Amino acid sequence: MPVSKGILKIRFNQDHGCFICAMESGVQVYNVEPLAEKGRIDFDLVGGVGCAEMLGRSNLIALIGGGQAPKFPDRNVMIWDDKKRKFVYEFGFPSRVVTVRMRRDNIFVLFSRLVVILMSEIHVFSFPDNPEQLASIATAPNPRGLCEVCSSVDCQLMAFPGSQKGTVQIVDLLSTKAPDRAATEIICHVHQHVVSFISMNQSGTLVATCSTKGTLIRIHNTQTRNLVAEFRRGADSANIYCLNFSLDSAFLCCSSDKGTVHIFAVKEQSLNKKSSLAQVSLLGMTMGPYVDSQWGLAQFSLPNESPCVCAFIGDKKSVVAICTDGTLHKYGFTTEGNSTRESYDVFLNIGDDQM
Repeated sequence: MPVSKGILKIRFNQDHGCFICAMESGVQVYNVEPLAEKGRIDFDLVGGVGCAEMLGRSNLIALIGGGQAPKFPDRNVMIWDDKKRKFVYEFGFPSRVVTVRMRRDNIFVLFSRLVVILMSEIHVFSFPDNPEQLASIATAPNPRGLCEVCSSVDCQLMAFPGSQKGTVQIVDLLSTKAPDRAATEIICHVHQHVVSFISMNQSGTLVATCSTKGTLIRIHNTQTRNLVAEFRRGADSANIYCLNFSLDSAFLCCSSDKGTVHIFAVKEQSLNKKSSLAQVSLLGMTMGPYVDSQWGLAQFSLPNESPCVCAFIGDKKSVVAICTDGTLHKYGFTTEGNSTRESYDVFLNIGDDQM
C-alpha cells in the first residue's frame, strides 16, 4: 500500500472487530465499532513499523521494522506484550521478513501459532509458551508475502501461492511434521496470471483469490478444489488491496486502486448483478464469459481513491473501509443492491482522551 500520513500498512484482527496501523511513527490499534483508539506503541519504543499483526483481541502484537527510521531490522519479528508494555520475544531470520500471521489453537492465548513469511520460505512456530519451530516450508518467490491462516480453532489450514503460476497451495498445520505431509497438501489452479491476493473464510472451507490482472475473483472449496463462485470486479485491470468474507461466509467484499469497494453474495449468488447484455444470451446468442459473469451485488466509491482495506461488521449488512489517508468509511447495503453511507470518521484524530 502507498504511504499516506505515515501509515505503512493496515490490518484487521481475525474477527475484523479491530484494526492495527503500522506507521512511520509506531503502531496504533483501534476498535471498529464503536470507533475508538485501544492502544498505541510510540516511536521511541519501536521506531518505524512496516507490518503489524494482532492476535485476536489479546495483548500480543507481532511487529516488523520498516519505514524511514526503523528501530529493529526487517529480518526480526518482535512480539510486544501490551499489558506488560515491553517486548517478550524476538525471532530472527537470515533474510527479510515480508509479513507475519498469528492464530489461536484454542480459546486460550497460551496455545497459538506464529507464521512468518519470507521471500521463499514460511516458518511456523508455537508460542507464546515455550516457543518452538514446528515447520519450515519452501515456497515459490512470494514478494507480496501472500499467506492466510484460518482463524477457527477447529481448522488449521494455511493457504499461500503454489510453485506454479496461478496456483494456491493449502496445507494443514496439524500435519506439517508428518512424514506424508505432501499427501495432505491441496493445490488449487485458480488463475492464469500470478496470484495477487488470498483470503480465507472463518471456517477454512473457502478460499478467495484474485490475480495481478485484478478483474476476476474466484472462490474455491479448500477440500475438494471445486470452483464455488467466479465474480467480476470490473473490465479494466486493477491492483486488489483487500478481499474479506463476512463472518458467516454469506458475502465477500473487495477493494482496489479503482477507489471502489465491491460486495458480492456468496451463498445466494442469484442476488449478484448480471450484465444487461446477458438478456441477449438468453435468446440463443453466445456473448462470451464477460457477459455471463456475476457482478457485484452492491458497491460504493471512496473519495480520492484512497488505498484501503475493507471488512464486514459482525453479522450486520455493513462494510467498513479503513484508508491510508486516516479515514474510516462505513456503508450499509441491502440485498436489492443499494448502498448508503452510515458514517465517516478521521480515526487518526482520535486521541488518548477518547479511548
